[in-house]
Amino acid sequence: RRVGGSTHQVPIEIGSSQGKTLAIRWLLGASRKRTGQNMTFKLSFKLVDVTEGSGDAIRKKKKTHRMAKANRAFAHFH
Repeated sequence: RRVGGSTHQVPIEIGSSQGKTLAIRWLLGASRKRTGQNMTFKLSFKLVDVTEGSGDAIRKKKKTHRMAKANRAFAHFH
């Protein structure tokens, strides 16, 4: 959002269904990046990574939360 000539990232809360959609999208994207066998194996390995608290999808979630926390001061622009 542009405010006073500068662009700010404004964090907004997302709903439950949108959160689930993002999680699935991030899991599928991380699975597609993985080299190797067919999609079934790649997705199953990524699901195991998520249950262990590691992997690309978890890193992306943490990065998004860090960004939202850092830009919390701009939340009133929404």
